[in-house]
Amino acid sequence: MANFFDVDETDSNQSHEVGVDTEGDQGVRHDTDEETAKTSETDSEKDNPDTEKTKTRMELYDWLQCIVSAIICGIFIFVFVGRTIGVDGSSMMQTLHDNDRVIMSNLFYTPKQGDVVVFQTPTEAFGGTPLVKRVIALAGQTIDIDFQTGNVIIDGVIQYEPYIAEPTRSKLNFTGPVTVPEGHVFVMGDNRNHSSDSRDARVGMVDTRYILGRVLVLIIPGSDNEHPRDWNRLGLIH
Repeated sequence: MANFFDVDETDSNQSHEVGVDTEGDQGVRHDTDEETAKTSETDSEKDNPDTEKTKTRMELYDWLQCIVSAIICGIFIFVFVGRTIGVDGSSMMQTLHDNDRVIMSNLFYTPKQGDVVVFQTPTEAFGGTPLVKRVIALAGQTIDIDFQTGNVIIDGVIQYEPYIAEPTRSKLNFTGPVTVPEGHVFVMGDNRNHSSDSRDARVGMVDTRYILGRVLVLIIPGSDNEHPRDWNRLGLIH
């Protein structure tokens, strides 16, 4: 009976060990089957032309979304925030030079004294081309110019004008003193003796409804035969 008991114990241990090995083999086979299935799926995706076409379509769709978004943002900025314009001529020297590129904005804009503005002339004297000048006097203010001294006088006070190229000597059609009417502004170019502005009967007082916006920033300096491009001029317009 002792020998029978020993044999059963040995057989039981062997069966237990075989069971462990069998479970381990099954686990290995299971993992191998999963890896094989994943590899097969990957190979199938690579070999499937429909999958490649779908990926290409998605990439094109993403690019199209980016382009459309950029266009919409550009239109929004152009209409509501600001747009770039080119300066033609020297009437705003030294503030603005010929061929300068600037950003102009009319967003929530109300003209203020000293602002550099772009406006449309109501007459065809300048071929319908917008002009850029500086606001010198607002509605209700009285302006006079002493052409002997070159001083501009507003409401009896001589103005400090560090931005002008030279004192105001050119009279054009101006006779002062004159009070700026409601809804208008009096403008002049910084290059006072080489500018057609509110002293000129062809321009006169500018109706604020014709103001397109205020010049904010110089983004690309202009250049010509006399003035090479100066990148140090980049910045806000004052």
